[in-house]
Amino acid sequence: MTDENADRVRANTSDEVNAEIDREMETRVQSYADANHEEITQRIEELEREWDMERVLETNASAIALAGVGLSAATNNKKWLFVPGVVLSFLFQHAVQGWCPPVPIFRRLGVRTRQEIDSEKYALKVLRGDFNQTSSNTGADDFEQAWEALETVKK
Repeated sequence: MTDENADRVRANTSDEVNAEIDREMETRVQSYADANHEEITQRIEELEREWDMERVLETNASAIALAGVGLSAATNNKKWLFVPGVVLSFLFQHAVQGWCPPVPIFRRLGVRTRQEIDSEKYALKVLRGDFNQTSSNTGADDFEQAWEALETVKK
């Protein structure tokens, strides 16, 4: 759905998982095709609060690293410092390559990239009428409008 070169997480995720995330997004957008303005606005607000892959990874890494440092201090055992070392190496790997061992797990759990979340958000904005100049089919049925909204955000 999004440009693979611009989205390294998608590029490093299996085609099956990407396709499932795309299908779920398409289904959600189509379900809002006949929704009223307020329902679409509410969903857009939910999307703005949705955590993307970067935020999930950063939160996960910092929590685990802090736990390792805390256990090291609490037990006076420096072996626990191995935990933050591993976690930080994963975070560095993600920054450089766009992939690290937790990414496939989070992707299978449905964690999306910011671009994937924004694609859904902008498709909903098209449905809501925010970009009326992009809609060329007045009188189109709800399914056609939803499909056009998805096609518009792909461009």
